[in-house]
Amino acid sequence: MKVGITAGYWGSGPPAGVEQQLREAEALGVDSFWTAEAYGSDALTPLAWWGAKTNSIKLGTSICQMAARTPTALAMAAMTLDHLSGGRVMLGIGASGPQVVEGWYGQPYPRPLERTREYVEIMRQVMARERPVSYEGRHYQLPLDGGAHLGKALKSTIHPYRTSIPILLAAEGPKNVALAAEIGDGWLPLWFSPKSDTFYREALAEGFAREGAHSTPDAFEIACTVWLVEHDDVEVAASFLKPVLALYIGGMGAKDANFHHDVFVRMGWVDECEAIQNAYLAGDREGAVAMVPTAMVEDVALLGPADKIIEEIEHKWRPTCLTTMILGGWPQEKSRQRIIDAVRG
Repeated sequence: MKVGITAGYWGSGPPAGVEQQLREAEALGVDSFWTAEAYGSDALTPLAWWGAKTNSIKLGTSICQMAARTPTALAMAAMTLDHLSGGRVMLGIGASGPQVVEGWYGQPYPRPLERTREYVEIMRQVMARERPVSYEGRHYQLPLDGGAHLGKALKSTIHPYRTSIPILLAAEGPKNVALAAEIGDGWLPLWFSPKSDTFYREALAEGFAREGAHSTPDAFEIACTVWLVEHDDVEVAASFLKPVLALYIGGMGAKDANFHHDVFVRMGWVDECEAIQNAYLAGDREGAVAMVPTAMVEDVALLGPADKIIEEIEHKWRPTCLTTMILGGWPQEKSRQRIIDAVRG
């Protein structure tokens, strides 16, 4: 298993200490560095800014939201950054959810799997640069059938540094995970738990078995952000993440359309998820946070003293389908090398 680090998306401003962390990570041979976006900071600008200060670490988006850019625009950005970084880009994309897609970007959300398939097919055309790009889909048409009726099929002016930049799909539900295995170079899970490993392996296997699948299990990257809070007291460590879980389970989506909520339900936290969501949507955020069990946090994160974290990495996480563990927290200096070595095995 490889090791990654993440700066995620920002709160009110840029996170502190990223450049120092990147220097330390490269010195330790960390494989990848990832950024993200929601409806504040974007994923590409910080990746380029901080990535310019690195030499070898891979540069990944986890994720770029599809609604934020047309497929040709995202392919242009990826190709540009791939040239500037010497072929280090890993392009993570995702459909996000209806609240953000329709509320922030003003784009329609329905049929996200179909939209994702079209999006990826167009990006691959752009990156391959074999011919002018043309596409007739339900969601995307190039050239546009309408407007001024003057559209022309075009080919990228820049020659690709790589004709096939790795595309990883963010996915939580089984249909979307299978789609990632079918059309992607990798999968970006969110809120992955080792207890769900068999469930996800089955969804991936379905995608790999489809006719014309783009990748194979041996060549497929599964990079997951795993929150890490190192502290002698597990309860104190969990307290830093309980508000995050309450937000995702309770508030990141509507009552009947919250994919993060569904992930934890599949883990077995049915009653807890219902209570958290009801409290959160009723405006009782503190109550929702208080309802998050520490064991639920431990299902998806690494909490507590270094020895406990290392044991869980070795016995719970390394046997899973993950190929890269993106550490959602930088280990303390005294235990950093041990934790990184435990991930690598």
